Formats: sequence, C-alpha cells, structure tokens
Amino acid sequence: MTDGAPRTSVRTPTQRSLMLFSGRGNPELGAKIAEKLGITLGRVLIKTFADGEIYVKYEESIRGSDVFIVQPTCRPVNENLMELLIMIQAAKLASAHRITAVVPWYGYSRQDKKSQPREPITARLVADLVTAAGADRVLTMDLHAGQLQGFFSIPVDHMTAVPMLADYFRFKSLENIVVVSPDAGGLKMAKRFGDRLGASLAVLTKLRPDHNVARVMHVIGDVAGKSAIIVDDIIDTAGTLCNGVEALLERGATEVYAAATHPVLSGPAYERIAGSALKELVVTDTIPLRSEADRSKIVVLSTAGILADTIQNVFANESVSALFQGENQLF
Repeated sequence: MTDGAPRTSVRTPTQRSLMLFSGRGNPELGAKIAEKLGITLGRVLIKTFADGEIYVKYEESIRGSDVFIVQPTCRPVNENLMELLIMIQAAKLASAHRITAVVPWYGYSRQDKKSQPREPITARLVADLVTAAGADRVLTMDLHAGQLQGFFSIPVDHMTAVPMLADYFRFKSLENIVVVSPDAGGLKMAKRFGDRLGASLAVLTKLRPDHNVARVMHVIGDVAGKSAIIVDDIIDTAGTLCNGVEALLERGATEVYAAATHPVLSGPAYERIAGSALKELVVTDTIPLRSEADRSKIVVLSTAGILADTIQNVFANESVSALFQGENQLF
C-alpha cells in the first residue's frame, strides 16, 4: 500500500485489525467516526426485501478482525434494531475475532422497569437479543438509566456527552447561569453539567398522566435574572421542554436554552421548538435529525470524536475511563 492510500482497517503489531461498519440508522455518524479513526468504512451490503425482511452481507473478509458496528436503534426503531442484530450475527458467522455493537442511542431504554402490573421490561429484552445475536461488547452514550448496563452479561462502555455539551455553553460566555433539571431523576446529570460551568441548580416538578404527556407544575430554585439551561438526556415530543421554558420565563429567567444528548424529537417536537421562546436547543448526532423539519433553533454537536477515541481504546485494550480525565471532550 502506498503512502496516503485509504485504509479500511487499523492493525496491531500482531496483525489483528480494527474494522468499522455502519448500518442504515445513522450512516453519517458512521462516516465521521471512520474519518476520525483515519480509516474508511467497511463494505457491507444491506437491503430490505419486498416483504420487509432485511438482508446483510459483508463484502470483504472480516475473519479474525475486531469488528465495530455503528447502529443507533432510532426511528424506525424495530427495523434498525433488527438490522443491528442481523449485522452482529453475520459478523459472528464470518469469524470476526470480537464484535462490538456501537449503539449511540439505545432504543427502548425508557422501558427499564415494571411501573404497572403486566408490563414488560423491554430494555432487558433488547439487551438479551444483542447478546444472543453474538455481540461481545456494547458501546453506548448517556443511557436513560445507568443501571441498564446491568441488563447485559457482556461488557458495556457507557460514554457521556455531558462535558461536550457543557463546554459549548462555557465557550458562549453566558453570565449568571442556572442549570435546570426537568425532574428529580435528572439532577445527577444536571449537577455534572452545572459543576463544569460553575452554575447553580434548579429543578422542575411535573405531573405525567400518560406516556409522552407531562405538565410542569413548579420550579424549585432561584432562576430570576439568570440564563437558564434545561439539561436532559432525551428530548422526545418537546412538551415538557416547552412547558419548562414558559415556567422559567414566568419566574424571571432572562433567557432559556436547552441541551440534550439524544434528539428523539417525535410528533410535533420540531414545530413546538420552533414556535417556543427557547433561545437554542443543543443536541448531539446520536440520532439523525429530520431533514425536512424546521431546525432553525437546533444546534448539533458530533459525538464522532468521543466514539472514535473509545473505539480506539477498546481495540487497543486500554482504559476507556481515562478519556474523561481531562479537558479533551470538546466539540
């Protein structure tokens, strides 16, 4: 191979190679990760038959390689999940040395417990399916609940976009910041975010009468005269977000921003955000945005650098936690 020629893999001194493949869930993110790693995406044929069945074939040898498959299980959730499972099994049957499922957005993560009788714990089912398909390791971002890692019997590398999101606002040089958690369950994430900015904390309380329905009830904490940043792991229908924006402004906040790792943005979310008093919503590219939607208030930061560094460390059998022991997670 001549100097400057594109590489499809990275090799260790023992010639074990790193190969990266992307499903159809977020090919743009897969391409960015490959670019950060200095390799090209591996060749894989994926197609859907007329009856809806998914077909996968790796178009180059992966025998003995460390295979990383990038596939968030975002909309269409069930199709992308099935595609991931088939890609994992195809790699297993093709004699890959180790298979890592890179799942930036872990679909079904909110179905992590039985809240009512006769409900499933679907997040556990998904973990079982990924393991049964043949994955040796999972790499994911900002799980809705950290204890989801315990659903797997294989190693899980749980990365976070909090430093990257917080640094975006640090570089905006906002003054008198209050970081707002949308509920009590998000306080831990909000505190980590606020500590990075040296900001105070507040929390919203809300009533959730049904799935995807919430109403903000109270604001706990001092927000008057401050720039408020609502921090969450997921923005779904944006109802809670937009209600929270109004509640914060009513209680004296001068402006309201929002940050979230996963832009699920279902149903009327885009329209709600565009029509709200929100200054800016900052998200990551774990889930691709709808190209036809109004994204005028939405800023997207890429997780490709975080994921590429993690993939490189996993491949080299080096510490993953060391990636967050400095100021290196910038946008």
